Amino acid sequence: MKRIAVFDFDGTITRKDTLIAFIRFVKGSLGLYWGMFAHLPWLLLMKLRLCDNGKTKERVFGWFFRGMSIEQFNKLGQQFYEAQADNLLYADAVQAIKEHNQKGDKVVVVSASIENWILPFASALQADGLLGTQAEVKNGRLTGKFSTKNCYGREKVERLKQWLQENGIKDSYVIAYGDSRGDKELLDFANEKHYKSFKQ
Repeated sequence: MKRIAVFDFDGTITRKDTLIAFIRFVKGSLGLYWGMFAHLPWLLLMKLRLCDNGKTKERVFGWFFRGMSIEQFNKLGQQFYEAQADNLLYADAVQAIKEHNQKGDKVVVVSASIENWILPFASALQADGLLGTQAEVKNGRLTGKFSTKNCYGREKVERLKQWLQENGIKDSYVIAYGDSRGDKELLDFANEKHYKSFKQ
């Protein structure tokens, strides 16, 4: 039986939501605040669960990044990692991932955030897989849309099942780490669950 350690990213491995942190890094605080203010009605409806989480996030993502070249977007993701990793990552989450790696467990990072800016973090942590929301690209530029479902809630379980199948893993013991409502289905699916495990 193969042990699979599945880590949510935002709030579990990191101290804060990286969508907000990445927007601030790229657009500055003023740009972030203006964009959030422009989307305040949708954000409030999302908080009240009257508007779809994924559609709201897609709308915000498109506002900030539509039309940017994928080359530039990936470059910014790498720069974001280099500038912010030390402040963003929980040291005990990094240690837990290292221990899973040392045991020979497969480590998978799963997140509702966009894969492109998580990839440098996942690579540095020697994760075996990264499952996140994917941005749509046409003619080398971001359309502002998502090419996959928002990787949130039940979708995290579906993406993990797909990853297990693609990697030929039929018999697995899943250890899941999460911190929010968006991880509930993943934690319920796991054989072993850890909720808000990392503090520093």
